Amino acid sequence: MQKQNELRWRIAREIPHLRRYAFSLLRSEDDADDLVQDCLERALRKRHLWRNYGSVRSWLFRILYHVFINQRVRLQRRGTALSLEDTGDVRADPPRQEAHMACVDTVSALEKLPAEQRAAILLIALEGLPYDEAAYVLDIPVGTLRSRLSRGREALRRMGAGTSRQQVLRRVK
Repeated sequence: MQKQNELRWRIAREIPHLRRYAFSLLRSEDDADDLVQDCLERALRKRHLWRNYGSVRSWLFRILYHVFINQRVRLQRRGTALSLEDTGDVRADPPRQEAHMACVDTVSALEKLPAEQRAAILLIALEGLPYDEAAYVLDIPVGTLRSRLSRGREALRRMGAGTSRQQVLRRVK
């Protein structure tokens, strides 16, 4: 009886570790708690299989992982049905194609700029240098840097307006 109480005490000590591991597997507190409960039930039912040497934690983690795998296989076999309430929390990743294409368009437009305008824009916008440091790097006065930035930005705006990915509707009579 004392051995059983000692084992129960050792198992109870491992519950926080089991919950953390289950949560990392399932990413849901409710599902993790259910998994831990199933694991503890199985561990107590099969406590006669635990040898009195070694770590109880590793034995419990092994049981938890096997229960997790078994549940996943069972769900895959019968499929999962979701109610409309369950789908409310499902979040899809936002599409990234538009952002990628905007970057491609910007790089393409930058390559079409004269080298001195491109260098000025990259030092300010990409590298984040202050105007005086960028002017120092380019060995030009700050006023010239501002002029190149202004002309380069205007050229980029014109190129961006001309290559918009959205179609412009025309009125046809």
